[in-house]
Order: sequence, then C-alpha cells, then structure tokens
Amino acid sequence: MDIEERRQAVALFRYSLIRPLADPGLSARERGALVRALVELDHLGPDGRRVVVSAPSLRRWLRAWRAGGFEALAPVVRSQPTRTPAQILDGAVVLKREAPRRTAAQVVRALAEAGVGEVSARTLQRHFARLGLHRSPEGSPSRVFGRFEAAEFGELWTGDGLHGPKLGGRRAVLCAFVDDWSRSAPGWRWGQAEDTVRLEAALRRGLEVHGAPERCFVDNGSAFSSGAFHRTLAVLGIGIVHSRPGQPASRGKVERFLCATRRPVASPAEPGGTRREVLGSDG
Repeated sequence: MDIEERRQAVALFRYSLIRPLADPGLSARERGALVRALVELDHLGPDGRRVVVSAPSLRRWLRAWRAGGFEALAPVVRSQPTRTPAQILDGAVVLKREAPRRTAAQVVRALAEAGVGEVSARTLQRHFARLGLHRSPEGSPSRVFGRFEAAEFGELWTGDGLHGPKLGGRRAVLCAFVDDWSRSAPGWRWGQAEDTVRLEAALRRGLEVHGAPERCFVDNGSAFSSGAFHRTLAVLGIGIVHSRPGQPASRGKVERFLCATRRPVASPAEPGGTRREVLGSDG
C-alpha cells in the first residue's frame, strides 16, 4: 500500500467512526453518549488491526470533516517523520505488561515521572496495537446485546450475500440490502460472485428507487471491506457500520431474509405501498 492509498484508508476509517456523530438531529447529550460508546470499543483499523480511539480524536475528526469534507480526514504527510527512541518504547511495553489495564495516557505519565522520556499517548496506542497489547484482558465481562429496530425507512440498510444453488455449473450469489424498519429489500442483485461489482450494483438499484440511506450495516467480508465500497458510501454521505467478527446475531434480519429467498418472497415496493415480487435474476 503506497502513501496515498494509506491516507485514503485512514480517511475512510475516520469517516466510518464520526459519521454517526454528524447527525444534525442529535442533541449534545446524545452525541456525547455516542462518543463514549465509541471510545469504549476497539475498532478494525485501516491496517487490519484492532485499535482504540480517544474522545478528543473523534471530536477533532468531526470538526475537520465539517470544515473540509472527506479529504480533510486524510492524515497530512510529514516531510520529516519523527522517531521515538527504542528505550522509551521498551519501557512503555514493560509498564503495559505489568498492568494490562493501564491506558496509554497513564503509561506516558509514568515514563515522564521516571525520567525515561516523553512520548505521545497516540504513539503508544499504535505501538501497543502492533504488539497486540491493546486488547482487553481475559476475564472481562461478556457483552449483552439488546434488540434494535430503526425508527423509519432509510435509517439503516443491512447488506449481506447468499451463496445459492449452482446454475450452469456455476454458483449463483445474491447480494442484497434489507431496510431495517420495513424489512423490504430496496436493493439486490443476482450474480456469480460476491464481489464489489455485484455489491455496488445491488446498492445502486436501491439508490435509484429510494435514495440514499443514512447508514449501511455490513459484515467484514472482502467486498464489504473494500476501499472502493467504503469510498462510494463516503462520497454519498452514507455512514458505514461493520459487525464485530464472531457476532453474526447482529445481522439476523438480513440472514432471515436471505434464507427466505429459497422460496417465493414478496415485499412492499415502497413503504406503505402495494406488495410485489422483490427477487429475480437479471444476469
């Protein structure tokens, strides 16, 4: 990955985090609650590692996006990159392994008080992530999942793919988006591969009929994680949310819909409209 590709990947990652915060309908209290929820989670970073973010970073990225749009989220290329002395990083690793629950900010303070040297908390976060020291210690309480439903059509579309029967010796694949509120399929496409081309064709069908949704909820498959798909959503102003690996229950609605495609399925053409057949094959 060259420098420009890396910058675009970082911008897409930042956009995926701050897009829900940009909702003009949120109150200051609601936005603060979202920020706290994002800070408590680890996220799939642009390099494939799980990373954590701070509240100041989220607010800084949100201000940058409001001022300059998507391009303002890309990191600035430094002509003279700084390098942290090895003894500081080694000391930080020792402190982190001594007490895994220590935050990067706490390690920074401990290093400064011990006279080892000064370093930014963000630098240590990246270093801990590279070494796998950013994960929560074993024994943490398991998460409890509640029920969720969007309040109106277009608030959330969930996308997924279904590998169907073989036709002419090749596997038929359905890429579809299901509206969380109405359970209808605003966009779908049959093809012979679960790739970015079929995925974007399915999304385009929904956009042409219903317009852009507020958010898309997808898994971490290669097509859904591709830079081309992420950039398409970013340019259209559509938020993207990825399910956590190993937690398929969060996509239960679209999974139920895809299972139902093995028999005739009908759904509203538009919210409150007449029922019609929603699936078929267009080659």
